[in-house]
Amino acid sequence: MPTSDDFVSRAVADKFMDAREIAALLNVPVTWVREHTRNGRIPHIKFGRYVRYDSKDVLAWVEEQKSGGARWRTYVPRPGPRG
Repeated sequence: MPTSDDFVSRAVADKFMDAREIAALLNVPVTWVREHTRNGRIPHIKFGRYVRYDSKDVLAWVEEQKSGGARWRTYVPRPGPRG
């Protein structure tokens, strides 16, 4: 028997979404989505004056944003003067 998650996954994958829907999907404010759209950070499509998002592209972008397993130390001291 299909679950509500199956229905949501199928619905999300089959349509373009607006900023409000992407904000709900990512659990972030709509202003965050619009700011990242303006800055070109989140994948989007322009249809004239309308901006839409392909949910598959956005979810792939989210996967790219995941971090982990990085070096724990970002500062690497330079060797001191020899002498």
